[in-house]
Amino acid sequence: MIRRWAVVPAAGHGSRFGSTVPKQYSTLLGQPVIGWTLRALLAERSLAGVVVAIAAGDHTWPTLDAASDPRILTCAGGERREHSVANALTALAGRAADTDWVLVHDAARPCLRHDDLQALFEALGDDDAVGGLLAVPVSDTLKRADDAGRVGATVSRELLWRALTPQMFRYGLLQRALALCLERNRAVTDEASAIECLGLRPKLVRGHSDNIKVTNPEDAMLAEAILRAWATRD
Repeated sequence: MIRRWAVVPAAGHGSRFGSTVPKQYSTLLGQPVIGWTLRALLAERSLAGVVVAIAAGDHTWPTLDAASDPRILTCAGGERREHSVANALTALAGRAADTDWVLVHDAARPCLRHDDLQALFEALGDDDAVGGLLAVPVSDTLKRADDAGRVGATVSRELLWRALTPQMFRYGLLQRALALCLERNRAVTDEASAIECLGLRPKLVRGHSDNIKVTNPEDAMLAEAILRAWATRD
């Protein structure tokens, strides 16, 4: 039976967030960002388990409620995202089969909809050989800057998508892709780009634009508004 696992890289310091607290531990409506993120993942009962990659010397993680959840494993994170994800995959060795699915989700994306997860599962099914990712078509007009900080060109947004997470790939395939990128010292901004290095084409699955990544204080305010609206609706 093909199972699904989740990996959450959470070893970053979030320097762009402008706080002494890593952004995954900043508070949204009384809970840490990563608490909301894990809550959304753990609500999906089909997941066999979740691996959270945390930084060495992280004294905050053990204080969270999620730290005692039996479905969550932890591992040491790395210097870059791809190191953390690779370490998490290693932590799944002996648990996950090569054909199992692994969903990699940003720790700082607390507004994950259950419907988007289901759309990802349905789009890929059990048979897709590669995998795919949640994404949204680009709707803004795009400008390419010149060296002087002026508009050098207007870029066509046709066929352009903004990558979100989770990104879902076969366990064995994702391991091979990340190993290749690490061997070549190629930076990986998302798992789909690592899969692309193998010459494969991940499937784009349309998600919702409110699946935002908390990168700065303005994002945190928007995430709070989204979560508050969901609570009111429910």
